[in-house]
Amino acid sequence: MFESCAELSVEYSDLELKLADPAVHVDQSVARRYGRRYAELRPIITVYRDWAALADDVVAATELADDDQSFADELPGLIEREKAAAEHLTRLLLPRDPLDDKDVILEVKAGEGGEESALFAADLLRMYMRYAERRGWTTQMARGNPEPGDAPYARLKYEGGVHRVQRVPVTESQGRIHTSAAGVLVFPEAEDVDVVVDPNDLRIDVFRSSGPGGQSVNTTDSAVRITHLPTGVVVSCQNEKSQLQNREQAMRILRARLLAAAQEQAAQDASDARRLQVRTVDRSERIRTFNFPENRLADHRVGYKSHNLDQILDGDLDDVINACLEADNAVRLGDTPS
Repeated sequence: MFESCAELSVEYSDLELKLADPAVHVDQSVARRYGRRYAELRPIITVYRDWAALADDVVAATELADDDQSFADELPGLIEREKAAAEHLTRLLLPRDPLDDKDVILEVKAGEGGEESALFAADLLRMYMRYAERRGWTTQMARGNPEPGDAPYARLKYEGGVHRVQRVPVTESQGRIHTSAAGVLVFPEAEDVDVVVDPNDLRIDVFRSSGPGGQSVNTTDSAVRITHLPTGVVVSCQNEKSQLQNREQAMRILRARLLAAAQEQAAQDASDARRLQVRTVDRSERIRTFNFPENRLADHRVGYKSHNLDQILDGDLDDVINACLEADNAVRLGDTPS
């Protein structure tokens, strides 16, 4: 049933040995990578071992139940516990979002409601800062730096959207309840864009240089033209004296152009993601409602409601986020063949 878990268990044990080796920690980037993977596997292996032990207990109790009433009495409870562990393990083994382990950039912006919206945006920002403190994440106004192995994007990615608030503003003298909104945008922190050029993707042509003077001009095939076949980018270089020099120069130019194109695409993707999360900060597009008079929070996507808004605003967000995680898992389990 869980054949892949045996392989993961071997990997987990191997990581334990590596992380216990002081030599590994000489290179902090390697140590962080091992730490993240170890933390990712820990809950899976813990539940897998619990399930395996329960499965063995069920087999043993089944064999002894006919001869010993105590085992017969224990068997139904063992079966239920084994079933619950199996369901838990199935959820843990669902394919993960490859972005889940990344650091997160979270932006809060005021929307409809004027000054009250700006005040609510400040409340939301404080809520997320307090939540980060509760989880042991380090926060900065421009950049987060969570501990290795934690997964800030995995938990905060459900926060993107329009958050609506219903309360009596501090500026309201008549005690009337106002409705306003603020937008929350959540992105995984992008790593530096790099360009790797596969030599098989290149067509390289040589030809004779043209232009004024020079010993090599019009006499040797020193000029180089490189075509990057996947993108159609063409770079020619004939300024250097040798074909090798022109080729190196053309490759530098090609990499620079491909890098610029990749950065432009990354910026466009980020812009598209931003628009998708919050097209307009309009109350009608809300994903959540913060109702202060009733001390109630409602997530309209998953039907979650609670009456501890004061605690949520103080950073107690786990139940809210867990409801989103469970809803997401339920959808993916429905699409997973049995």
